[in-house]
Amino acid sequence: MFIIDAHLDMALNAIEWNRDYRLSAHQIRELEADMTDKIDRAKGTVSLPDLRRGNIGLVVATQIARFNQSNGNLPGAGWNSPEQAWAMTQAQRAWYETMVDAGEMVQILDRATLDSHVALWLDETIPNETKPVGYILSLEGADSLVNLSYLEKAYNYGLRALGPAHYSTGRYAPGTGLSGPLTDQGRELVKEMDRLGIILDATHLTDEGFTEALSLYKGPVWASHHNCRALVPHQRQLTDDQIRQLTERGGVIGGCFDAWMMKPGFTQRVSNPTEFDITLETIIDHYDHICQLTGNSQHIAIGSDLDGTYGIEQSPSDLDTIADLQTLTGLLTKRGYSQEDIENIFHKNWLRFLRNAWH
Repeated sequence: MFIIDAHLDMALNAIEWNRDYRLSAHQIRELEADMTDKIDRAKGTVSLPDLRRGNIGLVVATQIARFNQSNGNLPGAGWNSPEQAWAMTQAQRAWYETMVDAGEMVQILDRATLDSHVALWLDETIPNETKPVGYILSLEGADSLVNLSYLEKAYNYGLRALGPAHYSTGRYAPGTGLSGPLTDQGRELVKEMDRLGIILDATHLTDEGFTEALSLYKGPVWASHHNCRALVPHQRQLTDDQIRQLTERGGVIGGCFDAWMMKPGFTQRVSNPTEFDITLETIIDHYDHICQLTGNSQHIAIGSDLDGTYGIEQSPSDLDTIADLQTLTGLLTKRGYSQEDIENIFHKNWLRFLRNAWH
């Protein structure tokens, strides 16, 4: 079944991890076998061939570069000025555009390009190996926007979704691990996003930032890679009230496959998913919780965040590469999900959201 994944840090891996995503995940692991500079070396799960093998034909692909505020060990961090962070996002953008030139990917910008690309991937007479992987460009954390004028620059080259926050402190919004509202710049950013029609990604916002952003922003809002705080009691997860607020706005929540977000007690970069019995089926517990709150399967989907600065050491224990997302079909069926429900989760919910956003 056709899959849309709403969160992959592909360019971060290509540029900062120096991974050639035209190779398979197994080939990349072989090349990294003797490398020790990053904890997830030789453990990656994502590649363009594996996306095609898993019939994952459309992804929301990120740019990410943080302004370093004593957080140099965080993902995408280490840049000592917003200008340097902007330059890194432009290197990441260049990688996506080079993949387009090579016929590996295609950028999705609007309703017309979305519909034509989905039609291509639903055409089973054309082999997946010949199809470009579609990407919708997203910015994870707004630190790299030197000032508000840069948002329109980014929109003009195709930025279509933005999460103002990431981890810890931020120029526009505090993020995961903190509390507090948007900054003054962040409030203006959200209003400018609304004017331009850029999708608001609520992921990584603080509770106060979440409430404030949804109040200021009137357009389409999603949570690209988020799970449920009722099951994993951490500020990184969505409360039941936040889930209701998102779904009342027509939002969709992408279930995240980072093990520490799937079961409580897991310590990032320390614990073992096998010891915690974290498998692909674990994410269905989060789907079930959202379905019970909303009374339907129209607000849950996939936002895997695989290879989001971790690999198989922090992924579901029965996942080898991203192509294994197809295993969810049988698991969901056994848990009582109908064919329509599974289609909603795999692609229809994201498609409906995007078509409404880009009407």
